[in-house]
Amino acid sequence: MKISEIAKVIGLREVVFCNDYEIEHCYVGDLLSVVMRSAQQNTIWLTVQSHVNIIAVAALTGIKAIVLCEGLYFTPDTIEKAKEEGINLYSSLESSYILAGKIYELGIR
Repeated sequence: MKISEIAKVIGLREVVFCNDYEIEHCYVGDLLSVVMRSAQQNTIWLTVQSHVNIIAVAALTGIKAIVLCEGLYFTPDTIEKAKEEGINLYSSLESSYILAGKIYELGIR
């Protein structure tokens, strides 16, 4: 499913849009070393981490979109780095748990 479709259906707020990537997986996690070990390519990542290091993790693993949950905000340097690396950024007021359930209902595992 395209990231634009996912964002529309579950109500994500677009922060950075680089490309309408095909998303095949979802990953929920906040510990960067675990995300690096476990996340797959073409993933949407749900987290509460907002600092610039999340972009390096996404670029390294092939994550295509990051959703910052619980009404938190990305730092300006994170936004700029996401644009450079081609990583889509979104935000949501909802928790990772709720968003993961919605994404699961869309058939993304």
